[in-house]
Formats: sequence, structure tokens, C-alpha cells
Amino acid sequence: MYPTREEAENLLKEAEKCNPGPWGNHSRTAAHCAEAIAAKSGMDPEKAYVLGLLHDIGRKFGKRHLGHVSDGYSYMMSLGYDDAARICLTHSFNENDISKYVGNFDTTEEETALIKDQLNAALIDDYDRLIQLCDSIAGAEGVMDQIARMTDVKIRYGGYDQKKWDTNIKLRKYFEEKMGEDLYLAVGKE
Repeated sequence: MYPTREEAENLLKEAEKCNPGPWGNHSRTAAHCAEAIAAKSGMDPEKAYVLGLLHDIGRKFGKRHLGHVSDGYSYMMSLGYDDAARICLTHSFNENDISKYVGNFDTTEEETALIKDQLNAALIDDYDRLIQLCDSIAGAEGVMDQIARMTDVKIRYGGYDQKKWDTNIKLRKYFEEKMGEDLYLAVGKE
């Protein structure tokens, strides 16, 4: 379950009022990319757009790192949007391993346990993979080169797990094969 496009856009606007920052436009870029790739990959573009738009919705609750994952998951679950909740959780873990998180571990024991338990229970599908890919190319100013985006994250957070890096590259190739098209052409990167 996930909200309509209009509901998702309203949720993001409301969230940005609570915690303004570049994350809102990053989310819009991820949504744009997800919609474009889904349309060329035999997936539902509307669903992809909504999930991309809401992947970082946990940032509504403040400037948190790993905490935005549990906040987003809990928030979307409270609204009955199970699919969006799962994406809030899985978008940060393309290896399904919490220890590979890029950023600070600022969660309580309960939040960490929630993330671990739900991540272990999650049935990962192409929507999870798609949003992971889109997260790796979405900047606040628009679509970025994937290596440049991951390098930016590495610089800001002091590291980037090599296996996670490599998985993002594999996700790009996976979706390019599904589309039969270069990723950047598909998303309209200039």
C-alpha cells in the first residue's frame, strides 16, 4: 500500500515545513528518476514515483542519520502505507545489512532493533532496488553522475562501504539492461 501521487506530494510538502532542507528536492529528483526508469522497465511508474518521493520522509522528524530510516518506516506504517514504509527502510541498505549504513548511528536500541527486524523480514523486489539506484543518482539540484553522487556522500560522511558502492553500480547495469537504454538518457540527465 502506498498513497496517491497527490497525497505523497502533500506529505512531502508538510514534512519540509517541519524540517526544511535539500532533502526535499533530493526526494523529488529520486521520484522523477524512478518514474522514468519504471516506465521503461515494465514497472508501474506511478508507484515508483510515489515510493521515490517518500523514501526520505523520515527526515520530517529532524536532522537524523540512521534515525530517518526508523522514523520514516514508523510514520508510513502509522498511515497504513506498508509499501512506502518498506522503502523508507530498504533504500539505505542495498546489501540488506545495517552495519553498512553510510552515516551516523543515531538510533535508540529500540529503533535499531526495529530496523534490523524489519530489514530481515523484508521481501526485496525491483521497487526497492529501483529506489536504491535512484537514491545513488539523485541530488538536490537534479540528476547527478552516480560516481560523483557517491563520492559526495563519501566526503560528507567520511566513508562509503565498497560493497555498497559496487552494488549501486550493479543496480545501474541491471536497470539499463531492463530498459535497453543508458540510465542517464532514460532520466533526462543533461
